[in-house]
Amino acid sequence: MEAQPPPPPPSQQPPPSPPLNQSIMQNVITVLTSGKFSSSFQTQEQQLIQYIPDLNPSSIPSILSSPPLSSKPTTLLSFFKWCQHHLPDFTKPINTLPSLLLILPPLIRFRKLPEVKSLLVSFISKDKSNHLLLNSLIHPPKSNLVPPPCVSLLDTAIGAYVQENEPDIALQVFDKMKRDGHCPNLRTCNTLLASLVSKSSSISICESVFREAIKLGVVPDTFTCNIMIKGYCSKSKLKDAMELKMRMGDEFGCCPDNVTYNTILSAYCEKGLLDEARDLLLDMKEKGLSPDRCTFNTLISGFCGIGWMKDAADTVDLMIRGNLAPDEFTYNTLISGLCKEGKIDKAFRVLDQMKNMKFTPDAVTYCSLIKGCFKWRTSSEAIKLFEEMGNKGVKPNIYTHNIIVQGLCREEKLEEAREWVRKMEESGVSPDCVTYNTLINGYSKAGDIWEAYGVIDEMLLKGLKLDIFTLNNVLRILCNEGKLKEAYELVCRAPEKGYDLDEVSYGTVIKGYFKGDDVDNALKLWDEMKKKEIHPGVVTYNVVIGGLCKAGKTEEAVTKLNELLDSGLVPDEVTYSTLIHGYCKGGDVEKALRFYFKIVSGSFKTDLSTFNMLLHGLCKAEKVDKAIKLFHAWFAKEKVVDAITYNTLIVGLCRGGKYEDMLDFLSEMEEKKLGPDGYTYKGIARTLVEYGRTDEALDCLSKINETGKIPYRACFAALEETISQGLQKENYQVVVACDSVDQDCSSDTTRSEHIDELCKEGDFKEANCVLEEVTIYEPSREGKLKDANCVLEEMTNKVLST
Repeated sequence: MEAQPPPPPPSQQPPPSPPLNQSIMQNVITVLTSGKFSSSFQTQEQQLIQYIPDLNPSSIPSILSSPPLSSKPTTLLSFFKWCQHHLPDFTKPINTLPSLLLILPPLIRFRKLPEVKSLLVSFISKDKSNHLLLNSLIHPPKSNLVPPPCVSLLDTAIGAYVQENEPDIALQVFDKMKRDGHCPNLRTCNTLLASLVSKSSSISICESVFREAIKLGVVPDTFTCNIMIKGYCSKSKLKDAMELKMRMGDEFGCCPDNVTYNTILSAYCEKGLLDEARDLLLDMKEKGLSPDRCTFNTLISGFCGIGWMKDAADTVDLMIRGNLAPDEFTYNTLISGLCKEGKIDKAFRVLDQMKNMKFTPDAVTYCSLIKGCFKWRTSSEAIKLFEEMGNKGVKPNIYTHNIIVQGLCREEKLEEAREWVRKMEESGVSPDCVTYNTLINGYSKAGDIWEAYGVIDEMLLKGLKLDIFTLNNVLRILCNEGKLKEAYELVCRAPEKGYDLDEVSYGTVIKGYFKGDDVDNALKLWDEMKKKEIHPGVVTYNVVIGGLCKAGKTEEAVTKLNELLDSGLVPDEVTYSTLIHGYCKGGDVEKALRFYFKIVSGSFKTDLSTFNMLLHGLCKAEKVDKAIKLFHAWFAKEKVVDAITYNTLIVGLCRGGKYEDMLDFLSEMEEKKLGPDGYTYKGIARTLVEYGRTDEALDCLSKINETGKIPYRACFAALEETISQGLQKENYQVVVACDSVDQDCSSDTTRSEHIDELCKEGDFKEANCVLEEVTIYEPSREGKLKDANCVLEEMTNKVLST
């Protein structure tokens, strides 16, 4: 049952006034019924003025309800308006209402409905806080003088409330009609539905009004159905829109028209559903309807929206063949689409066509071209267009200026942007929120946060507010710079300044805390956000889950996943991928595998990074066979792999001593042109050294060398790492003699870089000399050094002989 507004409290009743002297009242009625009041108002006004001291708001109803005036609606209306002009207290809604309720029934009886609506609109405009009229309509006062509101009055009241942009109040009047079983007229229903749709009310409310009106006896027409279809399309309920279109003829006896088709067509185009749009056009043709200019423009706009400029141009040609000339909207849409796609030359050619068709480019035209020049050409060309715009008599608006400011900020010409804003103000155009938000974003991205704060202060002094997007961007910049204290202070102070923070605001700072390894403050802010009933979405949950996994708190991250599920949200691939990374990092590869299979079974798209992480986890846990099976399953689905995929498996096979399999993967890697690279060989060497298999490392590298596929630069580094790290691990002293090399090559890192550089230049002999010269081992290790040098010498000779 609908909620009903309470009756007005006693304080809202008009204060009592002394009763009007009967003789005075009779004299006033006599003047009013003289037959000349409405036609010669000035004469009768002089007669009434003498009674002003004796008249008061409480006495007027007695005059209006007198039987001699009940059949004179024009006189009643004229006297009511005279009272509004001459009796000061009468204009107060609480004093006007009793008299208003008295004159409405006779006006309605004599079909003065436009005058009734005008009176209601005027009263509603002054009664927006107390809703006295609404209470009187829903809870009629018990009076012998005022009859209960009739259907026509309720109908007209709905229209009046809609006109005053009060569709929610109009809805309450409609509910009153429904309870009383009154059938509203079709026009009233259409007016109410149109208002609810335009105000983006819940589509379920619109559906309820539509259904209840039909139950009360209203027969929808094409206009009614078109309003509902527009509502469905605005909420992306395209299936419901199509179903209603199908019901129009069979159920309601009305036919879809061009507006019906154009509305659905526009929704399809906005969603990029061009196949459905074409089918709808065919259906339109079958129904005997010809596409109009709006139809073609809708299609052109749809094609331009997704960058199908050839199809847009073809549609223009089709339009012309159908004897429909393109209009300003057509040309502006084409120019905008071409500019977005970077086809500036073609956009200027369309501009020439537009001029040849005697259409004058307007601010919309120039704004598209200026924006295009900023994005794809130079700021100087954009500024020239702006100047041309002025010379052609097209006045730049705030949107035009904001495009210039955005373009200059994008090019990091912040001082020029600031100067432009100053000139803009001098020309009489006041900067708006977008202008200042653009400057704030520009300074924030440039890292000049204090200048950004200065713009914020200037903005606030002018009574403007940051939009939430810019506020969130400032928070992001602060967090990226590690200024988490300042970011948190801004979060705390923003509500005091009248800003309503959203999920992104909190999520940005929470992410900053996690990035700075401050898990406690991140979770504290998370709790604050939930206490303020700001409900996190999947993206924010992913931030928290990722932060907990990074901190090694994977089980807590799973708790957040369960919380996400309990709230009715659906995890995405990022959610599961993050947990896979977390479990792999924590060494629990089996749980990671379970989450991986959840992704696959849920038809989520697994990214390569997550797959590689899982392979790494399996190989590290010495489950290389499982890793190989997983690789083949992945590859069977024709999914992409990279060098990291192969390097991970090669190192895993190497760790397990499966050298033949490793060599097969090396060959496969080369066939796919993914390597091997320096990381491959360093990975092999490092793995074997870590397991104390220095001899096996040399044998393995020798086998690889025999294949003739080893990149020499990488091999030098790998061998050096194998020898130096491996022998150090076996507690043999390494003495670095720097006398024969440059001081810059004294460290291990610099020495490696020096050898790499020589290899890059093809000077393998010199590289070999440097390696021998700087590394001296105890005599007991000469055997291994010789083995290493033998391998190195073989590879060097191989290069020199080619």
